[in-house]
Amino acid sequence: MIIGIGNDIVEIKRFMTLKEHFKDKFYTEREIEEAKGRASFFAANFSVKEAVSKSFGTGFRGFSGKDIEVLRDELGKPYVNLYGGAKKISESLGINEIFVSISDTDNLVMTMAVAESRNGGAENGNINRKSK
Repeated sequence: MIIGIGNDIVEIKRFMTLKEHFKDKFYTEREIEEAKGRASFFAANFSVKEAVSKSFGTGFRGFSGKDIEVLRDELGKPYVNLYGGAKKISESLGINEIFVSISDTDNLVMTMAVAESRNGGAENGNINRKSK
């Protein structure tokens, strides 16, 4: 069952001159290491974090950017690890898996996240639904 979806788009040029305090606030050490200073990598990871936060239905509330770590497998497929507040929110929503996708051009990065539950989500499957 899909619990939530999120998407995001960013301009790569905004990430050309990242300040250290921004890097320290939004990226894990492993993400910074894997980026190797590439603005497109930082832009893509930031956009994934935004998309994941939107799939929760919360945006960046109750957790920090570092609580969503974006990495790539040996084939380059992106995946996320959740920590702290992001992990707590995903568990409270019954999320078992988050699928992410990254597309880019020379100027833009667009991402999508789909949060899924294999067991129907939290209590009675009433995730992010308001009563009538």
